Amino acid sequence: MTAVEHRRGSFAPLLLPLLVGGLVMVALGVYGRAHTPTGFAIGPAGFSGALAMKSWLTTGAFVLAFVQVISALSMWGKIGVRIPPSVHRWSGRIAFVLTIPVAFHCLYALGLQYDVPRVMIHSLLGCFFYGVFTAKMLALPKRGLPGWSLPVLGGLAFTALVGLWLTSSFWFFTTIGVKV
Repeated sequence: MTAVEHRRGSFAPLLLPLLVGGLVMVALGVYGRAHTPTGFAIGPAGFSGALAMKSWLTTGAFVLAFVQVISALSMWGKIGVRIPPSVHRWSGRIAFVLTIPVAFHCLYALGLQYDVPRVMIHSLLGCFFYGVFTAKMLALPKRGLPGWSLPVLGGLAFTALVGLWLTSSFWFFTTIGVKV
């Protein structure tokens, strides 16, 4: 396959990952709305409270998202620094793992809320993040994808994570204060 053919690729292999990602997004939103929030999900082990735990874990994922962007640019030869692909894989894995207790608490304890604009945006971004992350992970092993597909999916995941951080951790740190 030539470089031009690789860049063009076929949209067909991307359809299933996008469909499954869309289903994940909708399923999380439907669960978040249909489920009666408990107000409690998990103990904030080592943190002063659940909001502090979620803020710090999301901040960790937020920082690792920047490692993802820089290492992706390196892998695609867009910057003059060579970063091993393992840095990209492991920073992504760790960032994703950091989001799991946060998402669990948000969905189980709070549900999808839309009464306050910041919280509504945060809820929708959370569903979008997991949907686009699913699509990216399912697209990774596919051959013949358009050359833009992985950077776009990665960029969307990054953008969603930045939005999640701004509507949660940044809000917490600037409104409640920096607490552990």
